Amino acid sequence: MKFENNIKSLPEVKGANVNFGASKVSVIGNATIEEIEKAGAFDGIKVVPYKQRQQEKIPFFKRKENVLTAISFVFLVIGIIASYLYEETNPVAIGLFIISIVVGGFNLFKGGLINLSRFYFDMKTLMTIAIIGAAIIGEWREGAVVVFLFAVSEALEAYSMNKARQSISQLMDIAPPIATILRGNQLVEVDTEFIQINDTLIVKPGQKIAMDGIVLKGTSAVNQASITGEAIPAMKTIGDEVFAGTLNEEGSLEIKVTKRVEDTTIAKIIHLVEEAQAEKAPSQRFVDKFAKYYTPAIIAIAFLVALVPPLFGADWHLWIYQGLAVLVVGCPCALVVSTPVAIVTAIGNAAKQGVLIKGGIHLEEIGRLQAIAFDKTGTLTKGYPEVTLVESESTNDFIQKVMSIETYSQHPLAQAIVKYGSKERIHAIEIDGFQSVTGKGAEGIIKGKKWSVGSVSWITSLSVVSNELIEKIELLQSEGNTVMLAAEEGVYKGFIAVTDPIRSTSGKVLQDLKNAGIKHTVMLTGDDARTAHAIAAKLGMTDVEAGLMPEQKLSAIKVLKEKYGAVAMVGDGVNDAPALAASTVGIAMGGAGTDAALETADVALMADDLEKLPYTIRLSRKALHIIKENIMFALGLKIIALLLIIPGWLTLWIAIFADMGATLLVVLNSLRLIKGNK
Repeated sequence: MKFENNIKSLPEVKGANVNFGASKVSVIGNATIEEIEKAGAFDGIKVVPYKQRQQEKIPFFKRKENVLTAISFVFLVIGIIASYLYEETNPVAIGLFIISIVVGGFNLFKGGLINLSRFYFDMKTLMTIAIIGAAIIGEWREGAVVVFLFAVSEALEAYSMNKARQSISQLMDIAPPIATILRGNQLVEVDTEFIQINDTLIVKPGQKIAMDGIVLKGTSAVNQASITGEAIPAMKTIGDEVFAGTLNEEGSLEIKVTKRVEDTTIAKIIHLVEEAQAEKAPSQRFVDKFAKYYTPAIIAIAFLVALVPPLFGADWHLWIYQGLAVLVVGCPCALVVSTPVAIVTAIGNAAKQGVLIKGGIHLEEIGRLQAIAFDKTGTLTKGYPEVTLVESESTNDFIQKVMSIETYSQHPLAQAIVKYGSKERIHAIEIDGFQSVTGKGAEGIIKGKKWSVGSVSWITSLSVVSNELIEKIELLQSEGNTVMLAAEEGVYKGFIAVTDPIRSTSGKVLQDLKNAGIKHTVMLTGDDARTAHAIAAKLGMTDVEAGLMPEQKLSAIKVLKEKYGAVAMVGDGVNDAPALAASTVGIAMGGAGTDAALETADVALMADDLEKLPYTIRLSRKALHIIKENIMFALGLKIIALLLIIPGWLTLWIAIFADMGATLLVVLNSLRLIKGNK
């Protein structure tokens, strides 16, 4: 926040935004890199242009500040040995402690004194006051120990923070910066930023695909885990869509580029994750507000502790020392980082698993869900019809004749039959006189005989069928099947049952959601009630609402919110947009990066599969749990340390342990969210 305000105060800057999670600053107006670095000099912030962000990483032990900490430690140890060999007030021992303080705390004092001159109170200011105070009352050894412990904790905190940020930097490194394209008859290597739409990309086996596009030539298995979180490769052939950052495993592919580098799915994901990590969650806003009043209160308490007891005859030296310790222990560092580190880590981890959560507020709300509403078609079911049962005297011959007629029809049910025949390696034969009968079916002449294929009511009006068959058909219809009958010259020949099948994972997902604490699972569908209830019964859902138009789904969500409080809506992100917007958390089936899903929902499941939903609920609940733990750690350790004032046991080194221990504890606790999907 201080860095952002410093940039905003530059003369030609109109606005600035510092994204903590992504280590990224955006500036509106004119400012040089040097000016921005100067604005961050209080904390030694280094700034590089965004495109040069992939810098050489300096090992932990080679960092300048860590080397200085090690030197400070050497002088501290020699000073402690000297103080025991002689005595603490020996000039040699004091000199060694002073060198240790100056070497280890140079940056600390530099920032602290500047802050003090501006009446800006942060950790560096409070530490500077405490160490100067320790020196004034002759506590050189304690001052040197505190400086060393502060430097160690700062180094460990920076290391831990970088670990938390790796979730986004790993996403940035997914797509290759250079690609091979076909220009004329030549293969040319170019930077991805110079690749244009309609360029032809050449991707060899084992290479990453650099741009979004459509396969022009070749067949290969492509590992899309970076986008969808799914480890099983997807087969890609001519006409299929592929995404930047995915790995071509087997064959060579020629790909027509469909998006510029800044518009690729992975670029959108990175942008959305960065925005999400920057957005403050409700608990973070509360903590920031609390810290605003907490810090001045601690400074006031420290002054009272240092001044009041001596006014009533107590030892000045002892109580000034206690006051300095209160200053150190009271700093709100641990409290302020308790929430953002957990949220940055959780959102980054979710993105790697193929789940896009668009902000801390949604992460927290997912954890509080009691009910989830599902669209049926394309969410719980596959979203397209498949043949489930064929009944005829000669199945293959029957299918051949029916699919030969249906080849001429564009109806989705007809296409399902054609697809089924192809799968069974049955080939269509030539027919004459094809005719579509609106609302009923289709007809055609096969080998001189008229075949009719269509609805139950139409075919039963043309031929005689048994009551037993009608009962069988009604049972199939009650289970959600659409049944089509066929007749040859008015004589019934057989039937085909077609349905939109339930996804193989839906049942397990709903059971996992119940195990994760979701009490109510509701189906909202435009389908007829009989089909909806049949599917809901198979999946063990608690409620069903059928025959709904999009606006009625919206009303249903409002009713569910009144009934259960927090309600999520899971849909495909297009026709469910009103219901997704009205729900507490809108969850879209991503379809591996459809724009509608990325734009309309609060959460997008990139694999177009519900399997990641229970993981998302568990991650959110774990994040909420960790945030609560962090706040308890941060305040609890401080309260315990402050209580040590009463018997006079609070020392400066206990104070620094309490403050820095709490900070490290909350950061390390938050890093538990880095673990993958378990």
